[in-house]
Amino acid sequence: MPRKKIDVIEDVKKKYVRMAIETGQQTSTARKAGITRETFRKWMKEYEDEVREGMEKQNVTILSEDPTKDELKEKYEQAMKLLGEKELEVAILKNIIKKSESQ
Repeated sequence: MPRKKIDVIEDVKKKYVRMAIETGQQTSTARKAGITRETFRKWMKEYEDEVREGMEKQNVTILSEDPTKDELKEKYEQAMKLLGEKELEVAILKNIIKKSESQ
């Protein structure tokens, strides 16, 4: 009888698969996840297509084995945009905390 999948655990697996796709480092990703390479290969086989599809929907550039200067530039621009969004979120949260403390 197949085991029921737990969404939270499946999400964690997908995050590690995404990390491996983005870095191209399956062995070190498996090590970070605390699992064997064989187990990680099973995760890749199960989730890679779904994760890549999700990344494409988010317009995330996946670097090739030997990225061109244009690919690297696009990836850099995406990272800077994400960093800017995160910095804005932090500033908003700090402002909310400051206002709540002054009340």
